[in-house]
Order: sequence, then structure tokens, then C-alpha cells
Amino acid sequence: MSKHVAIVGGGVVGLATAYALIREGHEVSLCESHAQVAQETSHANGGQLSYRYVSPLADAGVPFKALAWMLQGEAAPLKFRLRLEPRQWRWCLSFLAACRSSVNQRNTGHLLRLALHSQQTLAQWRAQDGLDGFAWRSNGKLVVYRNSSSLHQAARKMSEASGQQLLDAAQCLALEPALEGIARQLAGGIYSAGDEVADCLRFCQVLEQRLQASGRYRRLSGRPATGFEHAAGKIQALRLGEESINADAFVLAAGNHSASLARTLGLHLPIYPLKGYSLTLPLAADAIAPELSVTDFDHKVVYARLGHQLRVAAMVDIGARDAQPNARRLSALRRLGERTFPGAGNYQQAEAWAGLRPCTPQGTPLLGATAFTNLWLNSGHGSLGFTLACASGQVLSSLISGRKSPISLEGLSLPNCNSR
Repeated sequence: MSKHVAIVGGGVVGLATAYALIREGHEVSLCESHAQVAQETSHANGGQLSYRYVSPLADAGVPFKALAWMLQGEAAPLKFRLRLEPRQWRWCLSFLAACRSSVNQRNTGHLLRLALHSQQTLAQWRAQDGLDGFAWRSNGKLVVYRNSSSLHQAARKMSEASGQQLLDAAQCLALEPALEGIARQLAGGIYSAGDEVADCLRFCQVLEQRLQASGRYRRLSGRPATGFEHAAGKIQALRLGEESINADAFVLAAGNHSASLARTLGLHLPIYPLKGYSLTLPLAADAIAPELSVTDFDHKVVYARLGHQLRVAAMVDIGARDAQPNARRLSALRRLGERTFPGAGNYQQAEAWAGLRPCTPQGTPLLGATAFTNLWLNSGHGSLGFTLACASGQVLSSLISGRKSPISLEGLSLPNCNSR
């Protein structure tokens, strides 16, 4: 039976959910506070569809590494600013509790299950619906290590079953010649042949074009959601300022804003914003730039070739107040890019961006049911929002349609809520 579903959030997760629902024959109202879609975390993210390299930030040894990182100045992979916010303290304590190898391995398994289903879902949409026009390529991903100890630790965790391969420095260079500039610093790498890249902003725009063409979609722009009307354990309407939107089901896919909206219902979502940065570099005509997706593990920088541009993304700022770009952090990112791929182009011409990733302490999203019978969660994807969006949308569409989730939601749901 067709339903009317109201989705809060017009980023890649909300749009993928809307697209999955429209494919099922439902009607969708998408509520987005900005004038256009994909204006926050989805706007200029890393561009990597990293289906096989999904290990959460929380892991054994990370707290000690973080102390060392913070001594590296503006180029540090992680910076922490303590705030007088109980929300920050609770999140950080939960994060520290998750920094164990056993917890990391378990959560990596949950994320890998969702990520591989996401790859299958996007492939289905591309094949069946002809989705195109967002710089998608299946080019593989190479994670390079400058430190042999880090490489050996990663090798112990690698999954050959998912197609990962351990490479030495020479093999890395043979696979990606653009790494020649840092050849002497390479210890080796891990290659995932099946990973992909795409432009997240263009993907969101293409999805919305298809949604608009369906005749069963409308976007309510420029009016932030402020709360809900509810009774007897069921949501009656979504409030957009003075206006109320009625629907059969409601989806919270608003990233960091999901937590504040959930609090109006007495629900606690352990989501906290972690600031990240990116540069979008126009490639020179004779550019020496990577064809593969490349992740520089030791500097925590990712590189993705998107058409005639190179996306360079990195850094985690805990305790940032807003998404305003930090000039010193961006300058440090430019220097890292210039040293790693100096022949790619003029990094001073790169477009700078910063965004707030909605992260849970364990690195796994909150997906599925809540204590309200017709309110569903699709939030907290952190830096993997683009990677996980298609599967997350498909899962929500199945649940809202009255079917079981196509994959197990163990470790991916709000505690004490079943998937119905």
C-alpha cells in the first residue's frame, strides 16, 4: 500500500531514502532547511565510495595516537577542543570506551555488511534506472602506508574475502605511478579493486531530478524542521515553523540536526559533529594525478579523481562550533597535497570547503525503528554517508513498506528498538 513519507534532511542519505521510497511507489515530502539539496556534509565530501575500507575511527591505540597528532600543529589529522558541553563529554567517554580492538572489529563487520549492500544497491539503480552523470567510476582504492608498523597492523585486519590485497612499495608504484613523488617514503599498501568514486553533490542533484520527474515528490525548502506533533506513541505531524506536515511515516535523515529534533521527543541520539575539510583541485592539462582512489593512512588524507578535478579531503576537528573553513587547516591540507601529488595542478586554485560530519562514538549509523511506531532513523553515518547512503535508503524503504530489512541491522540500530 502506498504511503506518504516525510523525510527531514536533503543530503545524500535523505535523497537516497526518498529515491528508494519512490521506486517502491510511495509519495515523499522532503523537508530541507536550505534552498537547495546537499548544502552541508554532502556538498564536497571525499568522493570515495569506500565499500571495503570501513574501519571506524574508534580503535585500540587511537587515544594515544591522538595525543601525538595534536602536537603536529595545523597538519594534525585530529584536533580536539574541550567545550563546556555535557554532550561532548558523553560522546567522548563513549568514544574512548569503543577504542578496543574487539569493538572495532565488531563494528567494522557491521559497517562492511551495510557497505557491500550499498554497492549492490547503487549498481542496481545504475543498471535498471540508468542513473548517470555524477562522475562515477569503478577505479579501485589504494591505502598507502608510510610506516611499516601501521602497515603490518592493517595487514592483520585485512579481509581477503572482500578482495583486499597487501602490496609492497614497488607494487603500489606499479599500480599507481602518480605516487612517484613519495616513493621513498612508502612502506606498502592495501588495495581494494572493487571500490569506486563519484561526485556526491552531482549524485544528489541527479537523484532529485529523477524524484521530480516521478510526480510523487515535493521538496519543502528554506523552512527548518522544529519538532513533531505526537500522541499515543505515534507521530501525527512534522512542524516546519508555523506549518505542520502530515504523513503516514517520518524519517530523520538530517545528519547532526537529527539529534536536536529527536530530543524534542525525548530520544537521545549519540551523534556529535566532527569537522572535516576538503579541496577541489582543477586538474592541469598535463596533470600527474592518481587514477585510483588513494588514502594516505599516516596523514589521514583521501584523494579521489572526479572527472577533471581532484578531491582532497582530510582532518577531524572535535569541538568545532560551526562549519566555517579554518584557513590554517586548509593551508596545511594544501601543503600535504602538493607534497604528495605535486604534478596534479595549482593547489592555490583549489576550492576550499568544510563540513560537520554526524558521527556516533562507535562509528556505526543509527538505522531503523524508534519508540514511535511511524518514526524511522537514518542518521549518524559520519564520514561514510555517501558510501552507505544507498543501502540505508533501501533498508528504510523496505521497513516502511512493511517488509524485513534486506540485511541484518545488528549493531546498526538505536538500542532497545527492534526493526519491526
